[in-house]
Amino acid sequence: MIKNNAQRGRTGLTGLVLAGGQAQRMGGEEKGLIVVQGQSMLAWVLARLVPQVEDVLISANRQLDDYARLGHPVVTDAGNSQGPLSGLVAGMQSPGVERLITCPCDAPLLPLDLAERLETAREQQSAPIAVAHDGVRLQPLFASIPTSIRGELASFLAAGESRVMAWLERHSVAIADFSDQREAFVNINTPESLAELEANWSASP
Repeated sequence: MIKNNAQRGRTGLTGLVLAGGQAQRMGGEEKGLIVVQGQSMLAWVLARLVPQVEDVLISANRQLDDYARLGHPVVTDAGNSQGPLSGLVAGMQSPGVERLITCPCDAPLLPLDLAERLETAREQQSAPIAVAHDGVRLQPLFASIPTSIRGELASFLAAGESRVMAWLERHSVAIADFSDQREAFVNINTPESLAELEANWSASP
């Protein structure tokens, strides 16, 4: 089993793993806890994310005790989920958090330099938010987001909105180029995609 690296990455960055979905296309099974190559998908995500940030939070709404056993604080949107943005607000409400590096729980091959490239793009392009682009499409759940915009996001959700792209379009967003790592953004949404991942597994964090 991969162990979390004790050495942390850039200070001031908190990783937020989004694991609050209903996983309907996976038969409702808790995606972050699905075992791949001997350990849960979330454990693979944590092995790659932990060394890049100062702290990590897990956003989840079910099986909270199982997630807590992975060794990081669990935040929840208290049954008011409107998708990933609700999980983002929950992470923003944690004390002492200034900037979040977000990723979904079903991307066990996420880039080992995710935080570095997002922050570099944000700084070079002078934008408050940075989002990954795999060379073909934007990957909006792989992002660097300041908690200072929590109130604006909460208002967006209170107005009945929930689409991530619609919210991002309201802000200046830097684009981080990950076209050399397209495979890192493979996510597991169906039993077929899980079987394909298992068949082609080549993770090496």
